Amino acid sequence: MTEFRLPKNSRISKGKHFPAADGVSNIRKFAVYRYDPSSDDNPRVDTYDVDMDNCGPMVLDALIKIKNEIDPTLTFRRSCREGICGSCAMNIDGGNTLACTRANDELKGDIKIYPLPHLPVVKDLVADLTNFYAQYASVKPWLQSRTPPPPDQERLQSKENQELINEPAACILCACCSTSCPSYWWNSDRYLGPAALLASYRWLVDSRDDATGERLDELEDPFKLYRCHTIMNCTQTCPKGLNPAKAIAETKKMMVERKH
Repeated sequence: MTEFRLPKNSRISKGKHFPAADGVSNIRKFAVYRYDPSSDDNPRVDTYDVDMDNCGPMVLDALIKIKNEIDPTLTFRRSCREGICGSCAMNIDGGNTLACTRANDELKGDIKIYPLPHLPVVKDLVADLTNFYAQYASVKPWLQSRTPPPPDQERLQSKENQELINEPAACILCACCSTSCPSYWWNSDRYLGPAALLASYRWLVDSRDDATGERLDELEDPFKLYRCHTIMNCTQTCPKGLNPAKAIAETKKMMVERKH
């Protein structure tokens, strides 16, 4: 069951129902989490009847239709609509995913939409990712090389070395993995979480990077890396099909190997 961080001493209440217009027959109900910390005492769930005959196929299409045609106060993030930017990450029917890549037809019954779990809510479906981005920055996600680049070409890699970074480099920082991890829910102040550790691994295995030792030293901490208990929620929920759990396990292996 997904855990959500609620405002202190609050509960989720039943909100408003927005019925469809007369004559609409193909209706799906969308139950959407609503909360504005500046004005609301408690979160609520509003229900919207959406005319699916005049709606795009994805959950994001329904949210845009709700905002444009039913309730302009609804707030959510979105940008590329192609599963590239990660902006529309949210919890849909109990799982973290991207609203732009989750089809309405894949879901049964009323569609329940919440913000990413266990983060402070800025407003409605917008979670506060300040700490998440700070943790990403803390792993220094850029090339650190002590040797100058070749004067007449780029820093070259073999095909085999390139393949090592292909998957971890595909992370779009949507935060679906970290916010599905119970270890991250309870230790997000010290445990870096799957997304940041996947980014760290991407540079640990980059043959062009010369800071492997320093990067591993930074992770030598009871919480930063070792709070991962291989629950595998991160890998299961990743909308890009990546495997943060494997990257974390490989990083732990690198820690052991350098001591022997």
